[in-house]
Amino acid sequence: MGFESFGRKSFMAATKVAPFVDFLAEGKIKGTVCKDCGAKSFPPRADCVSCFSPNVDWFDMPTKGTLTTFSTLQYAPFGFEADTPYTLGLVDFGQEGLKLFARFATDVDVDALKIGMSVSVRTLAYDDGQLSFEIIPA
Repeated sequence: MGFESFGRKSFMAATKVAPFVDFLAEGKIKGTVCKDCGAKSFPPRADCVSCFSPNVDWFDMPTKGTLTTFSTLQYAPFGFEADTPYTLGLVDFGQEGLKLFARFATDVDVDALKIGMSVSVRTLAYDDGQLSFEIIPA
């Protein structure tokens, strides 16, 4: 599967981290880890963000974390206009600086969201076949 299947609207088809989409199709959210220095990255990177080595491998991202911030968008960039309003959040997994930025599931009560609350992350398949991940309360 190519990277064109990632996200609500993909603007690229080819990348060195295209297997990320295959993992999403399997229900897995993966990051990359450098085999040389051990630095972990999410979103996945083809080269280490710490030592610039191309020697990276995949690891399973945690699925539970803490909500550090969130915002509900009333306006959207090109390609996402039909999706508004939607709420984005930043999840801190509390280990090795790993964080994840994503939308909340559409059925989440945004009025009940609180910074510091426990949240989970899960994979998501849209009706049109696009793949992504979303945040839900834990």
